[in-house]
Amino acid sequence: MILDRHTAPYTVDAHATVLQALGRINDNRARMVLVVDEHGTVRGTLSDGDVRRWLVGSTTPDLTQPALDAANTDFVAVTEGTPVAEITVLFGDGIDRIPMVDERGRLLAIATPGTRTLTIGSRTVGAGHPALLIGEIGNNHQGDVELATRLVDECVRAGVDAVKFQLRDMGALYRSGGAGSAGEDLGPQYTMNLLAKYSLSVEDMRRVLDHCAERGVDALCTPWDLPSAEALHRYGLPGYKIASADLTNHDLLAAVAGFGAPMIVSTGMSTEQEITGAVEVLRGRGAPFALLQTQSTYPAPFKDVNLRYMDRLAELGDCPVGYSGHERGWHVPLAAVARGAHIVEKHVTLDRTLEGNDHKVSLLPDELAAMVRQVREVEESLGSDRPRELSTGELMNRVNLAKSLVAARDLRAGDTVTTADVDVKSPGRGLQPDRRDALLGVRLHRDVPAGDFFYPGDLAGRPRARSEYSFRRPWGLPVRFHDFRALLEVSQPDFLEFHQSAQDMDLGIEEFFAPGERLAQFVTVHAPDLYPGDFLIDLASPDQAIWERSIHEVQRVVDLARGLTEHFTCAEDPIVVVTMGGFLPDRHLRPEERYPLYERVQQGLERVDEAGVRLTAQTLPPFPWLMGGQQFHNLFMEPEDTVWFCETYGRRLTLDVSHSKLAATFHHRPFSEYLEQMGPYTEHLHIVDSVGVDGEGVQVGEGEVDFKDLAERMDRLAPDAPFIPEIWMGHVNNGEGFFTALDRLREWF
Repeated sequence: MILDRHTAPYTVDAHATVLQALGRINDNRARMVLVVDEHGTVRGTLSDGDVRRWLVGSTTPDLTQPALDAANTDFVAVTEGTPVAEITVLFGDGIDRIPMVDERGRLLAIATPGTRTLTIGSRTVGAGHPALLIGEIGNNHQGDVELATRLVDECVRAGVDAVKFQLRDMGALYRSGGAGSAGEDLGPQYTMNLLAKYSLSVEDMRRVLDHCAERGVDALCTPWDLPSAEALHRYGLPGYKIASADLTNHDLLAAVAGFGAPMIVSTGMSTEQEITGAVEVLRGRGAPFALLQTQSTYPAPFKDVNLRYMDRLAELGDCPVGYSGHERGWHVPLAAVARGAHIVEKHVTLDRTLEGNDHKVSLLPDELAAMVRQVREVEESLGSDRPRELSTGELMNRVNLAKSLVAARDLRAGDTVTTADVDVKSPGRGLQPDRRDALLGVRLHRDVPAGDFFYPGDLAGRPRARSEYSFRRPWGLPVRFHDFRALLEVSQPDFLEFHQSAQDMDLGIEEFFAPGERLAQFVTVHAPDLYPGDFLIDLASPDQAIWERSIHEVQRVVDLARGLTEHFTCAEDPIVVVTMGGFLPDRHLRPEERYPLYERVQQGLERVDEAGVRLTAQTLPPFPWLMGGQQFHNLFMEPEDTVWFCETYGRRLTLDVSHSKLAATFHHRPFSEYLEQMGPYTEHLHIVDSVGVDGEGVQVGEGEVDFKDLAERMDRLAPDAPFIPEIWMGHVNNGEGFFTALDRLREWF
């Protein structure tokens, strides 16, 4: 059983409405709330079942009625001090949360049968949540408040979730009644002398804890004795740590458990019998706790670390488990997280040569930051055990590397496909080879030239019907020189957007247009994303050669766009879409690091002759898929610096919906903020769905974009901006993916 004294998520005011109570129930996922009056007295409980019964029993139910009207006022509660054994038998028959109240009925805590999670500060610890990363400062401050606060600052910069200290009352802790150690063995004498020299007083500890609060980082502390525990309790902490040496100190365990805050208990230098004894003490007092596997030697030999014992601790404690490391380096904590550690504690110092055992096994600030970053990368890499799905990058590489079923000879509509008609060739744009048996015997509904791909639509036995499209803004199709005429045969877009490859840039326009030919559409051009030799346009590059070539390549695209206007009906200058650069192979930049890169981009654009075109910067995702793998974009992601660039230099954007939604998800921000800020600077739209932080190019309606909200905002913010459906691989099978997107977009645009 657990006594949770963090009751706010489970309570509503007595004046709250039923609707407000339902909102709280939805948020806390506990299926119930307690209705509490202004004195803190529990007036009733309200569960999902109570609400259903109230709805059924009301002739005209009104969700704005007081929650107390629907609440159960004949609820089960226990008084403070009730033995755990007596509370435990009350669970069952739908009761899994019991309020503990004082003699006046005021809420003190909520009893639950037990949980594999606990809450420390703002963090939930346990399965399904990121590991709680603790920077263990301990006594590495050398008894110096200034050094202690500096270590806190370094931990915050490293990105830890919490910092931890130790507090000792030397007079209460040692039999000598203080720092005296003359009669002790050499080991205790050495330790006592260090502690006497480098401990903080209660007053100094409070100053350091205040600094933690100012820096916004949760602070934990290990009390080594009862007076220290009481001093920390008077201050108030989000959680407490119990050192391995005190696992058998049941008086201290019981006292700290009585504070009602979560406890993290190390199990080093302890037998399994001693561990189970400590667990009994904690359970008997309803304390929320976690157990840490620890090897209490400094430094610990790798052979003794025994990470597998975390599995056993999880069984013994029925609780979250973690790892407190005293070995050299930080690769073992990474392995601990991979094995399921919910908490990782690692010592930090500014100088490993300082006096004291802990310094030798501590990480320097940059090393701690590396550990934090790599733990998060390990957590990302763990994924799930759900059925395997291809990542966006894998899908792209599959097209490049996999094989497809292609026609071995020219086939005509009405032909029946035979074994001799099918070859297996790369790339993987069409039906995969394992669909050969399904294809054989199919009667074709279209001509398939020799070497062309077979597509899933060929298995359907009939062509996909094309619709006439009309939207509130101009719409177009992404095309290449080799396929635009085929798409014009089955549709009438307002414009064509030529998505150029590096090879396309070397083709002559005259190869694809007759002299004097002028099509009814207008035209836009998208610069190539990749050039031979792994070159990417990067107008932000500090490398002068890359920067100069980027300017040259952008100019070539601008010149092409101007040349294409001779063959299209263009009332306005054509739009040119460029990915401006600013990417890195290994990290994202801080906001203040981005502005010089924007200035570099502008300096490059000033070298481009933009006459006769509308040159736009494409908004970008946090993790672009370039050259077969993941990169890190930095510019044209967050709205603030993107808008700064537009306002400062008079620039316009191509708002790629998928890219910007991915960026919003990555930065944990509402996509609406991105639209509201960048919408007024939007010249052109790429409309497409997205998933997560790197799933771009997703078919409309199959990802996370709210297209109704998108359409309403864009109608207001950029009503004249044209759009294309930029579905990944949308061009295959004569644009099937594009037309599917257009069919779905008609509902909103």
